[in-house]
Amino acid sequence: MTLYRYIFREIWPTFLASLFVFIFIMMAARMLSITELIVTRGVHFSQVAGMVLFLLPDILTFALPAVTLMSVVVAFLRLSADSEIIAMKSSGISIYQMLPPVVVFSLIAFVACLTISAFAAPWGNRSFKDLLFKIAETKADLGIKERVFCEPFGNLVFYVNSFSREERLLKDVFVVDRRDQEMTNTIVSDEAQIIMRPAERTITLLFLKGTIFLVEKSLEASRTIEFNTYALNIGLKDVLADLASRKKAPHELSVPQLIAQLKNTPDTDSEYSRVMRELLEKLSIPLAVFFMGIIGVPLGAQIRGRGRSTGISVSLMVFSVFYLILMIIRSVCSTGALSPAFGVWIPDLFLIVSVIYLLRRASDERPIYLMPRFSFLRKKPGR
Repeated sequence: MTLYRYIFREIWPTFLASLFVFIFIMMAARMLSITELIVTRGVHFSQVAGMVLFLLPDILTFALPAVTLMSVVVAFLRLSADSEIIAMKSSGISIYQMLPPVVVFSLIAFVACLTISAFAAPWGNRSFKDLLFKIAETKADLGIKERVFCEPFGNLVFYVNSFSREERLLKDVFVVDRRDQEMTNTIVSDEAQIIMRPAERTITLLFLKGTIFLVEKSLEASRTIEFNTYALNIGLKDVLADLASRKKAPHELSVPQLIAQLKNTPDTDSEYSRVMRELLEKLSIPLAVFFMGIIGVPLGAQIRGRGRSTGISVSLMVFSVFYLILMIIRSVCSTGALSPAFGVWIPDLFLIVSVIYLLRRASDERPIYLMPRFSFLRKKPGR
């Protein structure tokens, strides 16, 4: 038990530090969008803080496999560099006898990831979309200004003579819609009403008595349409596009909702494959977290390096291979070309094979040849 506690204490500090760094890096990558929301879009800081909170479950689900692997690799690399593993083996302690604290740690990470994936992530995704719609409502009011050309929504230029914010009524409206890549629509109307549709997460501009001028981007053709009423829908993909496009609808559903949707969706429909993949990944990704922790034992024990940077590099390399396989399988399963019932387990199968291979090599004191050209991956004579 003394040995187990010692190994356990080696893992936890690195795990917490790595998790903090991963969260910081992924949030920093979105800081440009967040800063733009605060400075140029008039979004309140509390709303931005809410967006960060709602994004955390997905970030944690992504980070846990890498952080679990990295913390175990770095811990055992430190034990190996200080010859403590050699001392343990000399005392008759095999690599398998060092596994129990890592198994316990990996199980804790597995349960945490399973809980986040099944409960926190759907809640975060739903709340994120709801908050985006509230921001879109505010943005519609803030972005439209009287007698000034403005662009409150992407690729939609507005000019209004007067705007009643209480009634959300626009008078003498001129709108240029450039969202269509092949055609530009110019709408001129006496008045328009802004209608919020929270259930559909869309904003509708209802124009009354006006004209639409449609011009092809190549300027080869054009036509004019007169109307009494015309509805222009603006979805979340047109509002805060960089943030809104990050999420897919199945991510918002809880496990019971995913099961219910599967029952109501024909298995020949492409949506069935996406929902099935999302449901099965609630378990497959937490399992990957567990196996990542086990893989870290033979990697850290066998790698010969001069510092933690070696362990971090190898961990990121293994995680990158896993993530690449995961993304490829996700794309293939979503199209229906491969059954999600089989496809989602391929990354876990890769990890299981890796665990067996690496543990056997480490137990037999044989070098691990992941990338033979890198000398730090081989056990050198005399060491």
